[in-house]
Amino acid sequence: MIRNAKLSDKHQVLKFCQNTFSWGDYVEHVWDFWITEDSLFVYEKQLPVGICHAFFSKNQLWIEGIRVDTNFRKQKIASELVKHVESIGKKDNVLFSFMLIDAENSVSLSMAKSLEYTIFQTWKFYSLEPEKNSNFNIIFANSLNDHLCTHYVKSWRWIPIDSTIISELSKQNKIIQSKIDDKTSTAILSDSEHFENTLIVTLFSSSEKTASQIILFLQNYAIQNNYNRIQILTKENLQNLKSLEHKLSFHLLRKNLD
Repeated sequence: MIRNAKLSDKHQVLKFCQNTFSWGDYVEHVWDFWITEDSLFVYEKQLPVGICHAFFSKNQLWIEGIRVDTNFRKQKIASELVKHVESIGKKDNVLFSFMLIDAENSVSLSMAKSLEYTIFQTWKFYSLEPEKNSNFNIIFANSLNDHLCTHYVKSWRWIPIDSTIISELSKQNKIIQSKIDDKTSTAILSDSEHFENTLIVTLFSSSEKTASQIILFLQNYAIQNNYNRIQILTKENLQNLKSLEHKLSFHLLRKNLD
């Protein structure tokens, strides 16, 4: 009943992936990428009625895009898809499985809890408007606090940080910091792989002053590099600014697979 997705599944799947959220869904925009990346699975009952995509990085499994046709809900289809992906991870000696769920999505959180996932961290999503700015206190860094910065967000996947990734990000000037009054805030920049002209920022904030300096830099950086959208993911509450809008809060859930 669970198999790898095919190109021909797209039309049927998108039928039940149109109104997942109040604003719609993003599956139609990433389907072709997911097919190419592989590990896109379909739950079939004559026709596809559920999907789930998996992304593997080092010792970690990332689960995303769990969708079930409304006519087939409450049949544990989502749970079966997750278990299927986990079984693949276990065969490959993956140690951890992660997924991201809206903090207000009680149904999905209950499903994750039933599969022994626990809340690892809570993250907030802010949108920021590009804007021309100057006079910000920013440096490009070549190191990170590995106790604070364990993951960074790349195309809405929390990727574990290691020395190789730090080196690559540093060479590309993708690690920025602001230091004021012995407080340091750090941001990691990445381009969305699925949406054009979208800058995704993982922000580790230690003070309002340093975070605001990074925000000013990001707005100007976006203008200079032709980004239309800035998406900030952070564990901290950011100060209210006219061009900064809190969109959603998410729980990052984790499960040990060993």
